[in-house]
Amino acid sequence: MKPRSSLPKGAPEGILPKGAPEGKRPKGAPEGKRPKGAREARLLKEGHGGGRKSRPAGPSQRQLRVGEEIRHALAEIVQRTEFHEPLLAKAHLTISEVRMSPDLKHATVFITQLGNKDITPLLPALARVAPFLRAQIAPRLGLRVTPAIKFLPDEALEEATRINKLLHRPEVARDLDPDGN
Repeated sequence: MKPRSSLPKGAPEGILPKGAPEGKRPKGAPEGKRPKGAREARLLKEGHGGGRKSRPAGPSQRQLRVGEEIRHALAEIVQRTEFHEPLLAKAHLTISEVRMSPDLKHATVFITQLGNKDITPLLPALARVAPFLRAQIAPRLGLRVTPAIKFLPDEALEEATRINKLLHRPEVARDLDPDGN
């Protein structure tokens, strides 16, 4: 290895010489290397820090709890309230799930109609009454910011039915049969 002019002779590779400005590397010094103190080197070796912090795979406990509170409050309001929207006045709605954003400012409400009827014609009417529903749940939640509500059709039941049909097809059932018949 050829000695570099900006590094003292015998200096380990990747160490910046004294007096080198922070954030700049001397000419010929390898990229991406920087001096490490003993503690920082140990923490990086053990897997702490040194990169972007990753988020947990699922929602936090607070997101789940607030989502459940909103689901219960909305279910009670939808059951007891007479809406002026003609489509919603005669609809029997089921709120299956509420997903909260990490900052708790947005709630996505998954909704179905009793009898497995198509919910998509009701979505514009639900969007029109969303501000009213938001005002109704605000005192029940006791949060600093009441989340904005967005309604989406719950397609979990249709997806489960589709997977069930796939599993009961003859070619798949044959592969799943433990006897191999």
